[in-house]
Amino acid sequence: MKPLMLQGHERAITQIKYNREGDLLFSSSKDNKPNVWYSLNGERLGSFNGHQGAVWCIDVDWTTTRFLSGAGDNTCKIWDCETGKEIGNIVTNSSVRTCMFSYSANMAVYTTDKAMKQPCEMFIIDVRNVDESISHQDPILRIPINGPRVSSILWDNLDESIITGHENGEIITWDLKTGKKMNSVKEHDSLINDMQWNKDATMFITASKDHTAKLFDAESLALLKTYKTERPVNSAAISPIAEHVVVGGGQDAMDVTTTSARVGKFDSRFFHMVFEEEFGRVKGHFGPINSVAFHPDGKSYSSGGEDGYVRVHNFDSSYFEYNLDY
Repeated sequence: MKPLMLQGHERAITQIKYNREGDLLFSSSKDNKPNVWYSLNGERLGSFNGHQGAVWCIDVDWTTTRFLSGAGDNTCKIWDCETGKEIGNIVTNSSVRTCMFSYSANMAVYTTDKAMKQPCEMFIIDVRNVDESISHQDPILRIPINGPRVSSILWDNLDESIITGHENGEIITWDLKTGKKMNSVKEHDSLINDMQWNKDATMFITASKDHTAKLFDAESLALLKTYKTERPVNSAAISPIAEHVVVGGGQDAMDVTTTSARVGKFDSRFFHMVFEEEFGRVKGHFGPINSVAFHPDGKSYSSGGEDGYVRVHNFDSSYFEYNLDY
């Protein structure tokens, strides 16, 4: 399984995301230029130039016409996918940590960090007619987060609720009609780095600093499965075609220099979704893996690491023939 190495960032990758068809792969990093690549051959299509700080989060809408990015320069920007031009810029009081389009892409959500005496807040905005004036428009909904800050976010596919993962390991469902909490659980002991849906958005997987990835039911937030590792988990994704999950992580970036890559455990690890058993590892990164994503057809997956590389792996035929004999 020889990977495609996508080298277009100067600093650590923060997030990678496929569009719905899977022909494009978007990546953001701690440098200030999100990139877009052809996922088939790894060719870089272009970059989105305009941020002045580390880009923490990205999202692309259902039709791949709009692109959303949030950064440490206290802005959330909306871009035209085709031209790469900035069409909307929202200035915030602190850095933007998470952002996501709604399923219909009529709305978007972003959250800001608790920093510089500013509280953590969640904003719902209308993105149907984006132009320069969006920076002055009031959000549809503004929800102050009184507890620990939001570190990851999901929007349900009926546009009725939002699920947030927090710094203390709590997961909360918010009702968009009222802006109130509907449900909350605390199954993690530490920061939730990443949350991703399964194909039909009935379950989602979380990745946490407490060395586990967990599978939850979307409606009830019931804990279904736990995947344990010996290192902090930075990202986890669910295969769209098989009962497999991939998790990526590794020790904190600041501790990496004290250990060799062999000890650092910078592998993508594959678990069986139901049996919670690890059945494969893919090596290659020289630092912790910060983001993983399955291709929408399930035939390949990508990982982005602290080393600044995005690696696209196409699965061998043996992967599809594999089944657990129980």
